[in-house]
Amino acid sequence: MVPMDKIPLEMEGEESAIRFRDCFSVRYLQSAAVLCRLGYAIEEAGRGNGRQSPDLLIRHEAFILNSVLSTVAFLESTINELYADAADDAYFFADEEHEALLRTIGEKWRNEKNFDRAPMISKYQKILTIAGRSPFDEGDQAFANVKTLIEIRNHLMHYKREWVVIREGAAAGEGEETMVEKIEKLLRKKFAANPFAAKNQPFFPDKCLGHGCAEWAIINSVIVTDEFYRRLDLPAPYEGIRDELATR
Repeated sequence: MVPMDKIPLEMEGEESAIRFRDCFSVRYLQSAAVLCRLGYAIEEAGRGNGRQSPDLLIRHEAFILNSVLSTVAFLESTINELYADAADDAYFFADEEHEALLRTIGEKWRNEKNFDRAPMISKYQKILTIAGRSPFDEGDQAFANVKTLIEIRNHLMHYKREWVVIREGAAAGEGEETMVEKIEKLLRKKFAANPFAAKNQPFFPDKCLGHGCAEWAIINSVIVTDEFYRRLDLPAPYEGIRDELATR
């Protein structure tokens, strides 16, 4: 079986161009892990050192923010690459059963426009269903965490300004719930807060976007994609780089 983190090559005749299919899902996952470790290193170095320099805080935020974005890019490119291989009859497996599975996916979801328009998480669920496998249970904790992670990415990428009100005590929960308040409700107890955030700063983005969030994003995303490939009985494309995925 061809290692899926490598780029399969094809040559058509002696003077033909070389064709290849890249694997950006692996690049995004590697990037997410590297950025997560860099953010962790800054947090560890800054513990107990009092006020941090503006430059250090900007670098820390850049590492964490882009680690989170890269993690969701990994999730999206993973499912898109699998579908593209199935739709293009681009199989790189020596096992006939695996090739038959991808062929089934390609034949039963032949409309590329419908695939492109489908929400990312629905693509994972539909491909499992097409393949005759059980889709993820909505109550699965890692799956629910990934859905929340995608919401965070969407909020960041399609950002709309809104009033952020820091409420205390009885005032909490009054008025219409903002996106920031929704994120806080979902994530406040999921991971350690950003140690550089001041007490009077809002949970999102200040307290949320620390190493804890980036690590939570990577771990839950890999849990979900591991289970996805396990159910399909296919090798994960990042199998060969697992030793590069440390988050601290």
